[in-house]
Amino acid sequence: MSRPLHRGSSGARISGGGSQDLWDSQMKDRSEKEDLSKRDSSDLSYPPLKFPSQLLSSNSPAKFTNLENGFASDPCSASSPRKRHHLIMLALRSSLFLIVILAVTGSLWWTISISTSSRGHINQHYKDLHARVLSDLWDIGELSLGPTKLRELEACPDEFENYVPCYNVSENVALGYSDGNEFERHCGHSVKQHCLVVPPTNYKIPLRWPTGKDIIWVANVKITAQQVLSSGSLTKRMMMLEEEQISFRSASLMFDGVEDYAQQIAKMIGLSNEYELTKAGVRTILDIGCGYGSFGAHLFSKQLLTMCIAHHETSGSQVQLTLERGLPAMISSFNSTQLPYPALSFDMLHCLRCGIDWDQKDGKYLLEADRVLKPGGYFVWTSPITNAHGNSRIKVHKKRWKFIHDFAESLCWELLSQQDETVVWKKTSKTSCYGSRNPGLGPPICSKAQDVESPSNRPLQGCIGGIRSKRWIPIEEKTTWPSRANLNVTELKLYGLHPEDLSEDIDNWRAAVREYWSLLSPLIFSDHPKRPGDEDPSPPYNMVRNVLDMNAHFGGFNAALLEAGKFVWVMNVVPTGAPNYLSMILDRGLVGVRHDWCEGFPTYPRTYDMVHASGLLSLENNQNRRCSMLDLFAEIDRILRPEGWVIIRDTAAFIDSARALSTRFKWDARVIGVESNTDERLLICQKPFLKKPSS
Repeated sequence: MSRPLHRGSSGARISGGGSQDLWDSQMKDRSEKEDLSKRDSSDLSYPPLKFPSQLLSSNSPAKFTNLENGFASDPCSASSPRKRHHLIMLALRSSLFLIVILAVTGSLWWTISISTSSRGHINQHYKDLHARVLSDLWDIGELSLGPTKLRELEACPDEFENYVPCYNVSENVALGYSDGNEFERHCGHSVKQHCLVVPPTNYKIPLRWPTGKDIIWVANVKITAQQVLSSGSLTKRMMMLEEEQISFRSASLMFDGVEDYAQQIAKMIGLSNEYELTKAGVRTILDIGCGYGSFGAHLFSKQLLTMCIAHHETSGSQVQLTLERGLPAMISSFNSTQLPYPALSFDMLHCLRCGIDWDQKDGKYLLEADRVLKPGGYFVWTSPITNAHGNSRIKVHKKRWKFIHDFAESLCWELLSQQDETVVWKKTSKTSCYGSRNPGLGPPICSKAQDVESPSNRPLQGCIGGIRSKRWIPIEEKTTWPSRANLNVTELKLYGLHPEDLSEDIDNWRAAVREYWSLLSPLIFSDHPKRPGDEDPSPPYNMVRNVLDMNAHFGGFNAALLEAGKFVWVMNVVPTGAPNYLSMILDRGLVGVRHDWCEGFPTYPRTYDMVHASGLLSLENNQNRRCSMLDLFAEIDRILRPEGWVIIRDTAAFIDSARALSTRFKWDARVIGVESNTDERLLICQKPFLKKPSS
């Protein structure tokens, strides 16, 4: 039942006008109510917000009676409706202001109450979220082609069996390269191949070091028996073909052997034997046109590290065979561009009938050799051109020898000794020598614009480089190996580092190497099936031999491996997007190169036992996404040996993405947490031994 309206009650005063006055009063109230309603609707045209005061007034007993009868029981009833509206709005604003004050105060109190560790957790969660977003963005590119993009990769065609990116001679010729430049490295036009490079037919797992240093399988490299038998190089003749194997011997009936040759060089320097080369400041040697690495293989046991470089060869490659023996090597040449090393990089340069015409291009080849040679370093050259005995030295050889001899003297090289076909020069240790030359004689000193610390495909320069470098320290003043690996305070200042920076890096990598080996030992010697006829050595001896560190930083991983007594050598790579500490790595007595990982690495397929990448995924993701993670993994798979290992260390978000992508390459992958850092993970993978599919 509806409630009756008592219009005349509640003490209402009725004027003497009777019913007409009552009607007029009601109409006036109704008109005011409509005006107020219109104003309210115009003021509240935006979506209404529920404030606490609104909720309270709607649920509490009404203070204001219905204005329909024109009466009010509120004490403010004498005020106009407009004033009552303003009072309501003022109350709402006051409530909102109070809420804001309380919120700000509460937030300030909460912030102050957070401990340092709590803030650390919050920052860490933010970093995790940030890394996850970056990883997801990277994955979007990989997943953009739909579910079919996630399928396992197919095997590459047969022509990719020994393919090296950026060295396609036919493509280079089509692009107009000539005069030997078609054999140089050109990466701008290279097409990225997303397929699996399958080993050759009859490929076999290399023998373990040190046996693998002297014996390799013929089927593993692209060389024919005729090439082995007809080779004319001194070191190539040390090879012997035996059924399915190539045996490298340190001695032969044809010549005195590499031991005598190395001892001869040491005596020409003034030492009793090659064991004393380290005492003379020699640790790293650049072997140009190295044959198949026998010179470096012999010196390795003397704590000397020899990097072999040779030009790209489609068959019978010096670099491929040297790497197959477990020795340092990479593709590079002197043809038209500078070597990919900073100035003052090596203690000795060695050329044993290396095929370089040192008198060509107005001596630019000798200038490049001088640039990468450290002060006080040695240049060793063995060639028939240097032989001054008998009538065998024809007139053209005499002319070439005179040019080289005079040019070396203008470079401030001292001729130490000459025996038979071998000549040894010593680069000056004092920059004052260049100012004492006769005016107009010899090449000029490079300007700052010409003398670049880390050249990349720069043309050969016609000036003397490295003179202005702060790293001009004679090798005699450096600490001998292995103390050289720990640079002193003065040397660290050259790189803007404090001893604590290097000490912390050393401690971190010591712990990491222990962690890696404790993880790899059971994987290699327990989980992995034993190959027939192959006896497993006691761990950690000879677990791996060739290691490629894709983001070397200070070279700490390499130094920790050597300190732990691992029989490995490491190719330290400094990515182009990372801080450039390549000079520091080389000054520590290690070898390395600067490289853009969106391009193919200058090596042949199946040349490394292990690939290590710490922080590389995060680094490459910040390089404007010039290439994808798929491109990066395809290059890793190309250069990794069958049954080789991959260790990727990065944030959890990137490791998750990498783990998913590894299935496309058929890698056996495991994700492992890092106890010292909750934000990092390890992805340990093994590449399978895939057989060539039957046609």
